[in-house]
Amino acid sequence: MDDQNLPATRGDLATAVEQLRSGTEQLGSELRTEMGQLGSEIRTEMEQLRSEMNHQYRDLVERIHDGQTELLKAFYSYAQGNNKRVAELEGNEGAFRSRLSTIEDRLLEVERRLNFPPAA
Repeated sequence: MDDQNLPATRGDLATAVEQLRSGTEQLGSELRTEMGQLGSEIRTEMEQLRSEMNHQYRDLVERIHDGQTELLKAFYSYAQGNNKRVAELEGNEGAFRSRLSTIEDRLLEVERRLNFPPAA
């Protein structure tokens, strides 16, 4: 070690220790201040990030809702067209049954005449 940097007396040593303590306290104070500022900046950044994430979440929910609405509209349109086809088929079936009933009545009348000839 270099003897030139060593304190010469106990008084110099006490002064050096006191300066070291003072410097350490000052450094600690500065570190606490810096850490407080960094913590504040981090909290601000976190709040900003949280706000952006909430905005993105709400945007996503809205898009999902819009997609559901579009799907429901498409299903309703399909169902309306399908209901019209079913109603038309039911109407055609009713007309067909009516005609079939008329033919059956006529056939029954013919069978009745063939089996029971009119009395002369």
